[in-house]
Amino acid sequence: MAHILIADDDELIAELASQTLIDAGHACGWVTSGEAAWHLLGKRRPDILLLDQDMPGMSGVTMLRKMRGSPEYYDLPVIMFTAMSGAQDESQAIYAGAQDYVRKPYDPTGLINRVQRVLSRHRDRPRHTDLQTYLARSSGMERETLPPARRFI
Repeated sequence: MAHILIADDDELIAELASQTLIDAGHACGWVTSGEAAWHLLGKRRPDILLLDQDMPGMSGVTMLRKMRGSPEYYDLPVIMFTAMSGAQDESQAIYAGAQDYVRKPYDPTGLINRVQRVLSRHRDRPRHTDLQTYLARSSGMERETLPPARRFI
């Protein structure tokens, strides 16, 4: 079971997608703005975020860029969820850091499959590490902390 947050300004779509994912065995909730989603991220980190690309206020792409530049949310899996249909919109979402892209209206089975695919890619990764620690480890700059040696008398 994954914890999923949906950010979509269309309440009907958000409710239907939420119910689809709940029926598939996930815990799911939704909000209607990028600002509300950002606020909730600070309260509880979901396993995946479905993010509407075109919302009033903070757009999905703006929020995604903000997340990718954030030490706390740089690695949170995101599926862009939108009614836009152009290939340029999909490219923009992927370039901004989305793992996948779902067009509305969506096929419920397709939505579940895409969520499962993104979750399975992230399942084997370690839990979230803040960006500074991740960069230090990946560059070899952080030394392993070893337990203090025992002295025998």
